[in-house]
Amino acid sequence: MSEAEARAKSITFEALERHLPANSGTLRWFVPGRIEVLGKHTDYAGGRSLLCTAERGLCVIAAPRTDAVVRIHDIVRRKTVELALSPALSLPAYGWTVYPSVVTRRLARNFTDAAVGADIFFASDLPSAAGMSSSSALVVAIFAVLSAVNRLAECPEYTANIAGAEDLAGYLGSIENGQTYKSLTGDGGVGTFGGSQDHTAILTSEPGHLKQFSFCPVRFERAVRLPEDCVFVIGVSGVVADKTGSAKASYNRASLGVRSILDIWRKASGSDSATLAAATSSPDAPDGIRAALRVSHSTNTDWLLRRFDQFLLESETIIPEAGDALARSDLHAFGRLVDQSQNATEKLLGNQVPETVWLAAEARAMGAYAASAFGAGFGGSVWALVTRRHGEIFAKRWQQAYQHSGYTASRNSQFFLTPAGPPMVQL
Repeated sequence: MSEAEARAKSITFEALERHLPANSGTLRWFVPGRIEVLGKHTDYAGGRSLLCTAERGLCVIAAPRTDAVVRIHDIVRRKTVELALSPALSLPAYGWTVYPSVVTRRLARNFTDAAVGADIFFASDLPSAAGMSSSSALVVAIFAVLSAVNRLAECPEYTANIAGAEDLAGYLGSIENGQTYKSLTGDGGVGTFGGSQDHTAILTSEPGHLKQFSFCPVRFERAVRLPEDCVFVIGVSGVVADKTGSAKASYNRASLGVRSILDIWRKASGSDSATLAAATSSPDAPDGIRAALRVSHSTNTDWLLRRFDQFLLESETIIPEAGDALARSDLHAFGRLVDQSQNATEKLLGNQVPETVWLAAEARAMGAYAASAFGAGFGGSVWALVTRRHGEIFAKRWQQAYQHSGYTASRNSQFFLTPAGPPMVQL
C-alpha cells in the first residue's frame, strides 16, 4: 500500500482493537474493494475480465466464541447483526445483513462440522452500492473469519473442492448466486445471478498490476503491469446501485439474457456448452448463434442480439487487445479500446445511467488516458486512468465539473485516488 493508506488503515485497526479483549485470540484482515477495469457482465458467461483492487476496503478483526453465534458489528454505520451458525438460519429479504446471513448458512450446510461462532468487528472506507464490490468484500471477510475459527482448510469437504485462491473465489461466487460448486451444494444466495469476478480480484490481485482472468471455472491468464506513473481516479456518481435492491431486476435481466441466448443455441445446434464463452469457441459459432436468435421468435430478439454482441466484443476482442496495449505501454491504444467498451456498454448492454455516461465522457475530455464505468451498472462509479503527478488536480477538477453538471446525484458523489492495490491479507 501507499504509505498514507497504510497509516490510515493502522489507525482504523487500532480503533477496532478496543472492541475485543487483549487475550481473545484476535484475528485481523484487510479486504479490499474491486476495480473492474474491463469485463462488464462477462464473468458469469465464462468470459474474461481485467481486474485489480483499490486501496480502500474493510478492516476486520475477529475472535472465536465458545458457541455457534456469529455477531457482526459494522463500526462505521453503527449496526449489528447476530446470526446462528446453523443450516436452518433464516435469510432476510433485503439489506446489508443478507450477505453475512447467506455466507453463514451456506457454510453451515456445506461444512457440517463447523460449530464455532465469532465476534466480528469491521470498518469500511468503501462507498457502498457504488460498484466497488463492498458487498462481495463483506462476503469474503465473513467467510475468512468463519473459515479460520473453524479450521475449514483442514476439513475433507474443503480439501476435496478448494485447492487454492481461484477455487475459493469460484466457491464464494457460488455462495452469492446460490449455485452448487463442485460437490458443495448450492443454497438460496442473495438473489442475483452474478459470477465470481469480484471475489477473484479480492483474493488474487497484485499491487501495481492488472490481472486477466476467464471464468466458469476461474482461470488466471496473465498479469500486466500498470505504468508506474499512472493512478486511478475513482468517481462515485452518487447514483446508488444496490444489486439486492433497486438494481436487482435490471442486473438479473443482463444475466438471464445470457442464459436465454445459451438455451436458444443449445436447442438450435444440439450443443451442450456450459457457458456462452464455450459456445463461441469455434470460428463459425458467433454467426450461428446470431442466426439462431433471429429465428427463435423470442420477444426479446433485438435485446438478445445486442447482449450477445456486447459480450463477444468485450470478452474476445477488447480485453485481450487492451492487455496487449498495456503490456507494450501503449496508453493511447488502451484508451481507444476502453472507449469501445464504454460505448458498447451504453449502446448494447444498456446498463448505464446518464450520470455515469457523463462522467466517463468528461474524464476523457479532460485528458484521462482512459475512463470507464464499472460494476453492476445502473448507477455506481467510473474510473479514470491519469498520471500520478496530476491525480489530485484531476480529481478536484473532475468533481467540480460534475457538481456543475446539473445532475442532482453529484451532491452525494465522492472522488479519490488509488493505485492498483493488494489482495486480501490476513495480518
